[in-house]
Amino acid sequence: MEKSAIKSSLSLKIFIIGFLIFILMIPTGMIAILVNERQNRQEEAFREVSEKWGAAQTITGPILSVPYNKKTESVANGVVSNFSVVQYAHFLPDKLLAEGKINPETRKRGIYEVAVYNTELKLSGEFIAPDFKKWGINPADVMLDKAFVSVGIPDMRGVKENIDLLWDSSKLAFKPGIETKDVLSSGVSVVVPNLSDGKSHAFSLDLSLNGSQDLMFSPIGKETEVKISSAWTDPSFQGAFLPNSYEINDGGFTADWKILELNRNFPQSFLGSASFVSNLPINDGQYEKFQTMQSGDFGSSNFGVRLLIPADEYQKTVRALKYAILTLSLTFLVLFFFEALRKKKVHPMQYILIGLALSLFYVLLLSLAEYIGFDMAYLLSSLATVGLIKLYSKSIFNSWKPALIESSILAFIYAFIYVILQLEDFSLLVGSIGLFAILASIMYVSRKIDWYNLGSSENN
Repeated sequence: MEKSAIKSSLSLKIFIIGFLIFILMIPTGMIAILVNERQNRQEEAFREVSEKWGAAQTITGPILSVPYNKKTESVANGVVSNFSVVQYAHFLPDKLLAEGKINPETRKRGIYEVAVYNTELKLSGEFIAPDFKKWGINPADVMLDKAFVSVGIPDMRGVKENIDLLWDSSKLAFKPGIETKDVLSSGVSVVVPNLSDGKSHAFSLDLSLNGSQDLMFSPIGKETEVKISSAWTDPSFQGAFLPNSYEINDGGFTADWKILELNRNFPQSFLGSASFVSNLPINDGQYEKFQTMQSGDFGSSNFGVRLLIPADEYQKTVRALKYAILTLSLTFLVLFFFEALRKKKVHPMQYILIGLALSLFYVLLLSLAEYIGFDMAYLLSSLATVGLIKLYSKSIFNSWKPALIESSILAFIYAFIYVILQLEDFSLLVGSIGLFAILASIMYVSRKIDWYNLGSSENN
């Protein structure tokens, strides 16, 4: 009868421990919500700084746009009316070279750092003479004297200097806004002369532009080259194309891109409302209907660089939280082994207090990481947690030996998790092998324990 009671007591204790682990995962989930809230505050701080300095910038252009009259007709009450509307033909440069420097800064909003920059760019290249013959448009309908060049700039607050266009030998001042939203929704434009001469036209312009975090480019040239340098030491290359060559060192980085027309999914010229153009003949002066291309099609080919601040404490904290159940389970398992083998009962409240200490580790980790970085925060938080549990275990068992063993195992668990967090590419492999080794060790240590007779001497 006594052995049956012992068996029931151990079974009940195991059940209680499992239930406590389940309950203690609730504060772990609340900590995950806290991490998300802090991450949202970081993003809010980034938006506030960007609104005042200048948002992420994407340079699209220059683009040559030529208005023309499109003849059409309408039928109302059986009466046919002929009229014309103004639409635009858009031409992309034959060559485009963008070269310059990114001058980075960090701005603080509370405890958060935001990477901002001023970029000094020179855009140069060449437009070939506009060709309307392939579309069958009557030359008399083309308004070459109203043609304009536009450059897309998403956040005009970032423009720091007046922008002038050197068009052949003419110096022209850009004005804010764009006459048509066919391709660009925000930017600057200027009317250009001499399109009627049927020759190619060289251009160049200088941009001084503020932005935050990202600087991107659209590869609108038949051959687009971009050459960028900066003193920023943590760049992250973004978008559809990686640099053909780059170098990163303690002095910053340099990067070069070269993109061809064949590398993207939009043509060098297109008609009104940003329409793709086919080569089918046009009859009776009626222009055919073309497949629509939205300006977002440029965006799918954008490329550039992000000024990365290596502050990934939130992502690493979330990843560490995924191992909370492992830490709880192994710590409680070691505690249960000592309880059973040393015949010293541990009250469920003592399990709860140790579990709360393990949960508090993640709060310490998050709060310290925002100030001193993840690595140092992890070290201090784990030392504090291991030390606290070691002292508390000593008071439970009235002996240093079980306290030292349990704290050593807990320190090993934290060290193991830290290694996994550093190995992003191999974390699954190392984690699975490590967990298998831990389980094998537990099975080996407990292989000779007679669980049915464990603790029977207590009742003799």
